[in-house]
Amino acid sequence: MGLAPAAAEARPVFQNGTQTLIDRWSALPRVGGVPLRADLEPMTFGALVPQLFSADRKGDGAVFRLAGAWIETLHGRRMAGVSWLDLWAPESRPLVQAAIVQTVRETRPVVMVAEAARLRGALEIVIAPLRTADDRTDRLLGLYQPVQEQERRREAVGPLTARLSVGVGVSNRPPLTLAALDGRRIA
Repeated sequence: MGLAPAAAEARPVFQNGTQTLIDRWSALPRVGGVPLRADLEPMTFGALVPQLFSADRKGDGAVFRLAGAWIETLHGRRMAGVSWLDLWAPESRPLVQAAIVQTVRETRPVVMVAEAARLRGALEIVIAPLRTADDRTDRLLGLYQPVQEQERRREAVGPLTARLSVGVGVSNRPPLTLAALDGRRIA
C-alpha cells in the first residue's frame, strides 16, 4: 500500500466549530503567551455562541461562569457555578483535570473527545486559557462541538466519558532551566 498522492486534498482534523474556536483564540493579541479575556468578543462566534462556555480555574478543575443554551440543554440544567468535573464520569476526571492543567501550562488549546450514554455520536470539547486584567491565567474559554447532528433534547445526556485529549499547535511552555543555590543544583 503506497502513500497518498502529493495532490491529495487536506481534510481538517477537527469539526468546523472546534477549528473556529482554535483559530479565533490563536488570532487574539497576547503578551506573555495567553490572550486577555477582555480582547475576546464572544458574539463574533455567531451561531456557535450557544455551544460556548467560560469557566474559572479552581485548582486542577474548573467552575462554569457562563454556558450557552445548547450546553445547558445538553446537561439539563443551568450551568453557572457548576463544577465542570462533576459532569464527567469518575474514571474520566483525571484526564479532564490533566487537560485543564495542560492548556494553561502549555498556553495552547486542548481538544477532548467525549461520549455520553444518551448522546448520538461524540463531542469534541475544546478549551483554551485566558488571562484576566490582573494578569492571572485563571479563565478557560471552551466550546462543545457535536460530531453528529443532535436531536432535540428531552433529558440530560448523563455523565460525559472522556476518550481522548490532545494539545493543539506548538506548546508555548517556557524551556526548563536548572536552579542552583550556592553552586549546588536544586531543581
